[in-house]
Amino acid sequence: MTIVSMTPTRYARWAITALYIGLGLTVVSVLALYVDHATANVLAGHIRSGYPSYDQASIDAAAMTYLIYVSAVGALGILSWLFAIWATSTGRPWARWLAAAMFVVGTSIALFNLLVEDTSGDTGLPPLLGWVGLLPSLGGLAAVILLWRKPQQKVTA
Repeated sequence: MTIVSMTPTRYARWAITALYIGLGLTVVSVLALYVDHATANVLAGHIRSGYPSYDQASIDAAAMTYLIYVSAVGALGILSWLFAIWATSTGRPWARWLAAAMFVVGTSIALFNLLVEDTSGDTGLPPLLGWVGLLPSLGGLAAVILLWRKPQQKVTA
């Protein structure tokens, strides 16, 4: 009979650092949309070029819909990062599985946002904002790799 230990697992500090980097990149990617909305408004220009018959009110409504959508996805991402950081820093044995699953889900959502085409035939988000939304996946990839590495053995003489 195999007994499964419920004692916390020690993970490398680098994995936790990678999780914090992913969290920071998620915050930056959401803030980038707000900065864009307040300044250059690349998103509204992208919508305008895809739908030249839209009036300004329709363009503003579509841009606001994307802003709300990305904010909701970003908020869920931030909560996910915080949960993964907690699980990893407290040494939960399932933390590596959690991080891997969150990486797959988060990257899938980011790729969807980058590549999905709307009815105009163009991508829903401008490429710049789509690529910025994919940046947090780099932190996730690093964290997953670091969490799944074998722990290094200490050599005693």
